Amino acid sequence: MTRTNEERRDLALATAGVQLRAAGEDGGVRRFDGHAAVFNQRTAIGNPLTWGFYEEIAAGAFTKTLSEGDARFLVDHDTRLVVSRVSAGSLRLAQDQTGLAVDADLDTRLTYVNDLVVNLDLRNITGMSFGFRTVKDDWETVSVSTSEGDMEAELRIIREVQLYEVSAVTFPAYEGTDAALRSVGVALAARADAAAFDRRAALRPELLDFRHEPGPAPTRGSDATQPGETTGGRQARQMELLAARYRLAR
Repeated sequence: MTRTNEERRDLALATAGVQLRAAGEDGGVRRFDGHAAVFNQRTAIGNPLTWGFYEEIAAGAFTKTLSEGDARFLVDHDTRLVVSRVSAGSLRLAQDQTGLAVDADLDTRLTYVNDLVVNLDLRNITGMSFGFRTVKDDWETVSVSTSEGDMEAELRIIREVQLYEVSAVTFPAYEGTDAALRSVGVALAARADAAAFDRRAALRPELLDFRHEPGPAPTRGSDATQPGETTGGRQARQMELLAARYRLAR
């Protein structure tokens, strides 16, 4: 189950540098080597020139969580398909010059791990991913060169995360999908900048579903009728944003 404030980021296998190593002559298990995250690589989350943003993971973002956490290596973020685990000694995570390095044992006595090995060999598994919560981030405006000239976009720099898991994944989160919308929505909810949220929600009203993430639904606020109000705050606001998006008369 996905946590309400959990974010996920993907890498293609080629970028992740995934390698499978054969079992040693001493009867050891096969090994998986690669990267689940790459530092200082600018990535588009949604459409950065309209409702999304660019993002970079700063070097050292995993320092604290690696010293405190107990991450798992999963298949497709499925907690039932645990390949290895830090506390079990079968998963080793570290930061290097590239990013978050993964070194995992592949014990093929587990049938789904054997399936994973075959799918990696056949390139049916197409990427790596990691699930996390942002602890610290910075936002800044950057200039982007386009065919129509220079445009401004926002860049999010992730400084510190709480790592939950790394995964071998079948499908990356392509721009425009529900996964991309969720990535933008959860990031904006954590940012707690109403103006930044409204600018994007005017283009993609679906983002309003994430306004109260992370955390439980409030008993007061935009979803509750306040003294003197006669309409639900959230429904009214969503109608306003839909009207603005489609230039409808109100």
